Amino acid sequence: MEPAAFQSELQCPNCAGQCVYDPAVQALSCLSCGNVQGLETDADDAAAAEFPFDPDAPVAEAPMTIGAQVHRCETCGGAVSFVGPSISERCAYCDGPVVLDTQDSAYAAMALIPFRVPEQDAQKFAQTWVRRRIAAPSDLNDVVAKARVAGLYVPFWTFDSQEAVDYWANYKVRQGKRTVVRKTSGSMHMSFDDMLVPASRHVTPLIRDGILHDFSPTRLRPYRAGYLAGFAAEQHHQNVADGLDASADDKRLLIRNRIKRHIRKSGVHGIRYNTDTSGIHYRRILLPVWILHYSYKGKAKKVVVCGMQGRTYGERAFSQWKLAGYAALLSALAIGFGLAWGAAGLL
Repeated sequence: MEPAAFQSELQCPNCAGQCVYDPAVQALSCLSCGNVQGLETDADDAAAAEFPFDPDAPVAEAPMTIGAQVHRCETCGGAVSFVGPSISERCAYCDGPVVLDTQDSAYAAMALIPFRVPEQDAQKFAQTWVRRRIAAPSDLNDVVAKARVAGLYVPFWTFDSQEAVDYWANYKVRQGKRTVVRKTSGSMHMSFDDMLVPASRHVTPLIRDGILHDFSPTRLRPYRAGYLAGFAAEQHHQNVADGLDASADDKRLLIRNRIKRHIRKSGVHGIRYNTDTSGIHYRRILLPVWILHYSYKGKAKKVVVCGMQGRTYGERAFSQWKLAGYAALLSALAIGFGLAWGAAGLL
């Protein structure tokens, strides 16, 4: 989409002012007159559609120029785009300084899940998470309350596939006092449905884990500039083959775990397998997160809040005094239990 089209979609029909997306009302809100306009379309139900991929077919997809201002981080190299009036001088991922870059070339997102959690609620979720941390410094809640909050759409894939797996493995059995290793082999079929895969090296496990539990295809909506207005977004820079490569490690782990369950023996190890993959379908989507950046005693940390329903994960500081106190308490309890047990044994 060209910049002119972006601006047209973000213009208030009431006063021609600039609009931003407001998660609290799930609509565009005018910064000038407060007018609210919905973003629903007749195509909303089709946003969850998946697209087939044939790894043997010629690559027909090509990246396009993103008609938005692109800011590139000087610290981590992350690049985020802004389609609305919100411009940040800090990186949403690492809080490093950013510079205005030339227009980016990327693959078009097919769908996204809009923000449902407003910024003030994300701040509350983060502070609640901090208050529940054992051995947290007593002033940590006040520090997080002043954290810089960044709303960001991060790029993900979803993949479906059918797997015909042949496997070979070893397992252990007890024979009297000896442990014996035996061999086994077999075949099985399994399927992957909506396997969620990060499409960026900047999507850390902290960010991914905050999203994985909350993804639902029914919440997907067609990609529109209005949903991004007022937020940063990292665009897709992987083709489908790259995305499948990025999913390989997770896929291997899941297949191996499924093989262990299929064998139904203890001590399964030395697993080898071949799989024939078919029926690949994919989506290229954007998902919403709030990232709160704070510094405690000179160390940069962050708390991540899922923009869909508020699930919160984070990096936290510890109070050395509280840790020492808990250790002393546990030691005292262990000693007291030991003395009580010994006294009971003498009776």
